[in-house]
Amino acid sequence: MEFKNVTVIKKANVYFDGQVTSRTVLFDNGEKKTLGIMLPGEYSFGTEAAEIMEVLAGEADVLLPGQSEWKKYTAGETFCVPANSKFQLKVLTVLDYCCSYDG
Repeated sequence: MEFKNVTVIKKANVYFDGQVTSRTVLFDNGEKKTLGIMLPGEYSFGTEAAEIMEVLAGEADVLLPGQSEWKKYTAGETFCVPANSKFQLKVLTVLDYCCSYDG
């Protein structure tokens, strides 16, 4: 899959001492996505806008807000994170992802 007619921000978003990196992709209609890689490890993220996380490759256990059990996500699966919340990931193998933002 590819995105056409977009603007890519050159500067990388780097988190957790380089263990998680992404690039921001902007669309003419105002939509924003990030494409990134997470190396194996445990991470906690906070959201401002709602996020839709699409796993392109790899696998991770995810603990979403309000949940008490971790759920495994693998290539081709998607999960949603509400705005103004926190979620946790245990990345088991290198995770290639696309994150879409709402608002």
